[in-house]
Amino acid sequence: MSAYEITRGGKDYIGYDYKTATVDRGKASMYLDAYESFGWLPDDSIPSRQVIRMLTLKLKRNRKILNKAELTRLQQHFEACMDEIASLENSIMKMAAIYSMMVGFIGTVFVVGFLFAITNEPPRILLCFIFTIPGFVGLVAPFYLFKLLVRKRTIAVEPLIEQKHDEIKKICEKGNILLHQ
Repeated sequence: MSAYEITRGGKDYIGYDYKTATVDRGKASMYLDAYESFGWLPDDSIPSRQVIRMLTLKLKRNRKILNKAELTRLQQHFEACMDEIASLENSIMKMAAIYSMMVGFIGTVFVVGFLFAITNEPPRILLCFIFTIPGFVGLVAPFYLFKLLVRKRTIAVEPLIEQKHDEIKKICEKGNILLHQ
């Protein structure tokens, strides 16, 4: 479809492009601010939908906007940066959870070894002592290991996330300049 304007009763018709974006609810205002830099406005005629932690935004933009191709390219760059930020944030918890679960599983194996040793006829007391300490450590340590790994990963990832936020700021500034030319 081509963009067109029709004059009826002294009022100009404006053709719009429409966009639906499903975003993390905690970052909805950041998305809205950025999308405005690319010419998108919230479509007030259709309410946004919220599902658990996600929010579906309904946006519209004048079809005859100048620099549309460049604004779209900047918008795609912004969306890629936001995806990278989400990936970095997810990586903080993911590896910590995996390592903690592995340590917990190993601790559980030692506890099972303890149970086999104690229920054996006659009970293997020496094996009970050998399996008890690693089993107990393996069941308690995951909590502290998780916290330690999250803290370490957060320290490593935080500068990368800040770089992406700076990059997003520059992208939005470029979009805003193009929008108001």
